[in-house]
Amino acid sequence: MKLTFRWYGEGDSISLGYIRQIPNMSGVVTAVYDVPVGEAWSERSVKKLKSLCDESGLEMEVIESIPVHEDIKTGDGRRDYYIENYCKNIRTVAASGVKCVCYNFMPVFDWLRTTMHHKNADGSDSLAYSHEDFLKADPANLHLPGWDESYSAEELQGLLKKYAGISHEQLFENLVYFLNKVIPVCEEVGVNMAIHPDDPPWDVFALPRIISNEADLDRLFAAVPSVRNGLTLCTGSFGAGRGNDLVHMAAKYASQGRVHFLHLRNVLWTDDCDSFCEVGHLSGAGSLNMAAIVEALVENGFDGYVRPDHGRNIWDEGGKPGYGLYDRALGAAYINGLFEAIEYKRNK
Repeated sequence: MKLTFRWYGEGDSISLGYIRQIPNMSGVVTAVYDVPVGEAWSERSVKKLKSLCDESGLEMEVIESIPVHEDIKTGDGRRDYYIENYCKNIRTVAASGVKCVCYNFMPVFDWLRTTMHHKNADGSDSLAYSHEDFLKADPANLHLPGWDESYSAEELQGLLKKYAGISHEQLFENLVYFLNKVIPVCEEVGVNMAIHPDDPPWDVFALPRIISNEADLDRLFAAVPSVRNGLTLCTGSFGAGRGNDLVHMAAKYASQGRVHFLHLRNVLWTDDCDSFCEVGHLSGAGSLNMAAIVEALVENGFDGYVRPDHGRNIWDEGGKPGYGLYDRALGAAYINGLFEAIEYKRNK
């Protein structure tokens, strides 16, 4: 496997120099963040990121993400214009050595939590979702952690109105339309598309979610059979859905060569509904058997890109919730140990 770390570009509080010091770290996962969604990235911007990574001894082989414009998801407006720009962006990043693009097809919100500072028993804080608190939210006057700075009230209401009447079937058809345009470009330039699951994996505010479970993935891969059409297996996102068998899914999609990217994190189910909080990566810290998931991946041929996903904020570290250095570095060390032990056992 290739261990990677999310890096938000030159504005990130965590330097490439710090990331480079994490044992076995091969590269970073990044993107161009100063271009409006749907517009073409400049070759100069991508090459600058690549140069910074090269100078730090880190690869830049995964982009997370090239965002999908809402017109593509709804299938209206300037859909084909934005898809054309998306194809341009794939060619641009491929020219700088990128081999995998992580993306999602979630309407409006590509993640949702009810608090970004849940206090854990160990004194750390992390992102969490309380179903009880979610039910109290007023769709006509939404204020969600992490999203108030992304949308104005008017923009958000406009987007919600845009999706009124969009069914699961229509959203899925629009995803297939998008991929049928994009995947031939990926095959031409050698890039894998790795769709990220819904986070959390159920409908929110009447917005349809279509990549939430095994059946959804099977349907997608049947509709667009190319192996360039693959998956970001995010254990935390799928793991929030209590009906998802992560060990089985890891084995199944790794054996098909569909797992192009792996986000490893644990979640702890906190009540009898859908509530959960994010915890340390260790299996014993949460509700997911991380060791069994990784073993299923290794035993079925996975040898792709991995990153420690959201961490807790620990040791009084500030900064972006879920994306501090300390706990993600601990997660990376744990991931190293899991893979080394399982591969050693397998090859003994």
